[in-house]
Amino acid sequence: MANSTSAALKRITTHSLQEMKQRGEKISMLTAYDYSMAKILDAAGIDMVLVGDSASNVMAGHETTLPITLDQMIYHASAVVRAVKRALVVVDIPFGSYQGNSAEALRSAIRIMKESGGHAVKMEGGAEIKESVMRVLSAGVPVMGHLGLTPQSIYKFGTYTVRAQEKAEAEKLIEDAKLLEACGCFALVVEKIPAALAKKVASSLTIPVIGIGAGVEVDGQVLVMHDMLGITQEFKPRFLRRYADLQQLMTDAFKKYISDVKTKDFPTSKESY
Repeated sequence: MANSTSAALKRITTHSLQEMKQRGEKISMLTAYDYSMAKILDAAGIDMVLVGDSASNVMAGHETTLPITLDQMIYHASAVVRAVKRALVVVDIPFGSYQGNSAEALRSAIRIMKESGGHAVKMEGGAEIKESVMRVLSAGVPVMGHLGLTPQSIYKFGTYTVRAQEKAEAEKLIEDAKLLEACGCFALVVEKIPAALAKKVASSLTIPVIGIGAGVEVDGQVLVMHDMLGITQEFKPRFLRRYADLQQLMTDAFKKYISDVKTKDFPTSKESY
């Protein structure tokens, strides 16, 4: 019994993920931004927790991921790390904290690792951020890449539609994926690209490829927790499967509480001292 418990609690590492890919075991990944949710998620057995810059949207109410700061990402990551006992915690380096300046990229990554206790960082882009990726990796910080739809570049794209449908962009994505692997990235996220291309990328790399809106033939999947739980309802992309309708459940609970307070049904004598 003790052995099975210790096995269940065995930390997921970048090496564990590599082994999972080699034996064909799919990797599960979800976002989390606070202690309570991360604790539940980790206990459920998730492999990786992404402290995503999507906190800018679901936690702070911004339209894009761009406004969130490095300090805010460290705050969210610290809360998550305190909750997690098993999963690998990956933290997004936010927009403006690594692009075009490898020294700043290194400073940002080191701050995340030292101040939050996160296990790895994630950076969006390919050849254009190679220098920053190399600099961060040279300090011993594990880096996860991110290609396809890169939300930090939304104003450059001008749209959230599927990426790499044209031959030239698809070829660049494959080149970038191989480049990130050669640099030493331990894994790669591909977002909102054709399933056939995602399959090609996953099969041509030795590192795990995690998809979001990239079909089933990749090494794992990631979703934003608030989206898959139905806490957010406005965001309805084709790739999203809602596993619960917590918005309705929570609304019903809040309304019942309000009603019980108004009618003096709460608290009862048993709930009083």
